[in-house]
Amino acid sequence: MTAFFHFCASAVLPGGRGNIAARHLAHSKVMNTARFLLSASIATLSLGAAAADLRPAGVFVEGGVAQQSGYSLTAGLLWPWSWRRDFGHTELSGVTEAYVSHWSARGESQRHGFTQVGLLPVIRMRLDAGRSPWFLEGGIGLSYMDNLYRRQNKEFSTRFNFVDVVGVGRNLDPDRRREVSLRFSHISNGGIKEPNPGENFLQLRYAFLF
Repeated sequence: MTAFFHFCASAVLPGGRGNIAARHLAHSKVMNTARFLLSASIATLSLGAAAADLRPAGVFVEGGVAQQSGYSLTAGLLWPWSWRRDFGHTELSGVTEAYVSHWSARGESQRHGFTQVGLLPVIRMRLDAGRSPWFLEGGIGLSYMDNLYRRQNKEFSTRFNFVDVVGVGRNLDPDRRREVSLRFSHISNGGIKEPNPGENFLQLRYAFLF
């Protein structure tokens, strides 16, 4: 796949040492465009896999902490997918999350608040042929903020950002209607525009299915 992106950039730009920087920029743009299209496609397809009428099947709340006293408070809706895949003793499934999040960060002289909205498709893996109450999860989503995020020694250059998530969780009942999970979340624009410092959150999440 990386070789394909290099080929696309080479096809657009002529050769020569003077074009190394231009080639790198074109490659970066192609990669970011591909990442955006992949995220958007997964989000769209996951909604279709979740439910034809798009009615949410659950809710969740989440709290997160970042460096320099930053924190986030999140509430969202859930659409579990009908899609399932078995691989030996492992079961894969998915869920789509739509959420609103409040971020708070310490600036040079005072705290600043920001509002983020996002759409996050998540793939889950369970062992023991899907019978285990424990699960691993990961996803790539899209988000948008009401203002450019900034805190001490860090400032975003775009309101649009990607959301990358990995985590581990456990169901709290046999019916799998209640669950808790611990997640690591990285938010950045993927290099679309500089500066792109990104922000990381460690998040504790509780979810409930109707």
